[in-house]
Amino acid sequence: MITMRVSGMTIRAPFVLFWALEFAICMVSVLIAVSVRFISSPELIAAEFDSPWLSTMAFGAIMTISLVCFGLYQSHFRGGAMGVLLRIALGFAAGGVALALFYYVVPAAYLGRGVTGIAMVISFFVIGTLRPLYLPIVEQKKLKTRLAIIGCGHDAATIERRLKRRADRRGFDIVHYINVEQCAEPSVLQGEVIDPPQSLLHYCKQHAVQELVLALDDQRSDLPSDQLIECRLAGIDVIELISFFEREAGFLPLNLVRPSWFIYAGGFRSGRTWDAAKRAVDLIVSGILLLMSWPVMLLTAIAIMIESGIKAPIFYRQVRVGFGGKNFGVLKFRSMREDAEVAGEAVWAKANDSRITRVGGVIRALRIDELPQILNVFKGDMSLVGPRPERPSFVQDLSQKIPYYLERHQVKPGVTGWAQVSYPYGASEDDARCKHEFDLYYVKNRNLFLDLFILLQTVEVVLLGKGAR
Repeated sequence: MITMRVSGMTIRAPFVLFWALEFAICMVSVLIAVSVRFISSPELIAAEFDSPWLSTMAFGAIMTISLVCFGLYQSHFRGGAMGVLLRIALGFAAGGVALALFYYVVPAAYLGRGVTGIAMVISFFVIGTLRPLYLPIVEQKKLKTRLAIIGCGHDAATIERRLKRRADRRGFDIVHYINVEQCAEPSVLQGEVIDPPQSLLHYCKQHAVQELVLALDDQRSDLPSDQLIECRLAGIDVIELISFFEREAGFLPLNLVRPSWFIYAGGFRSGRTWDAAKRAVDLIVSGILLLMSWPVMLLTAIAIMIESGIKAPIFYRQVRVGFGGKNFGVLKFRSMREDAEVAGEAVWAKANDSRITRVGGVIRALRIDELPQILNVFKGDMSLVGPRPERPSFVQDLSQKIPYYLERHQVKPGVTGWAQVSYPYGASEDDARCKHEFDLYYVKNRNLFLDLFILLQTVEVVLLGKGAR
């Protein structure tokens, strides 16, 4: 499948085309809505709309960005037909709210309630009708990148273990595993294992292989370097297995990460310009969020007081490990009983945890308990986007069990993060290991475009309660 790299992120061309198509549908829906609304008085159209192009493009952009918020342009989307319709409906509902706010800020773009309503109905039904056709299109083998995996040992088998679902493989099709290491018993169970061909370039041309993925257990094994160079010069891509996972899955398997990778891999950007830009975005967006969320925060505080009593604490300050390994106090709405940790020891949250109050269950499901962390962002202890901060006792334990765990402290912790929008709620060491693989991806590829994408995807996490506990 054709892919593009935008600020370090992999974007698949078919999904960009789907977005463009739906953007056009929304714009045409506005034009149809205007014609229907003023069918008997066409002379009023010019008087009613100050900037028709601004109004039309604003409607299309806001509606399709709202659909982005609900994961409808993700290649790994696994929701069924009902899941798609639910997300389209939520996307249009959120888009309607966003439109109202936009019209308030930019009056010249105002469409009118009648035109907006008609346009939303038309675009909703057209997009809802076309959506079921998308996945069958992108799952055609003709659109997938044809791969040959160089190796068939434990590392190569990581593909089978970590990319099992059909949704995980929408971007590629494995033609063969090539047994370069001459494994007597290959570790891969799926796919055909073949002996090394005499000419790798001839093999690639014969089987229409577009990319070779190096997946050798022993990096010192004799690679057919001359043949790989020949393939590379002929236009056939050659990449390492960890780069393959980075592109296809958005995480970095820890069993593939080696010290040399940190030295030679690209990314890991930092510097004064980047830090200043990220800080500016943090302050601006946090200010907007605070203005929008203060009524919710006030109601939450009142609800906690009603349930627990006026004298009970509303907020809960908890020590977490932040940038550079320094401790700071993260601020949250109290969602557990006051005696939740009587012994003073950190305890993983569990499903149906008896320590969670009734109000706490609601605000945790909607992630409202995290809103006071906006103040941590203003203070500079946190960023809006980054790895979630953990408690010192957990960090001390996990750093001894999870490779490269302390590297997450090279960036500021975040209110939300790549792991939070990509992986369910983590409440165990195994979950922490999997989430760290996503956090490493973020540390390597962090940029403002990725931050914006994560913030948009957080809307789905909050409204649909993904991973809340």
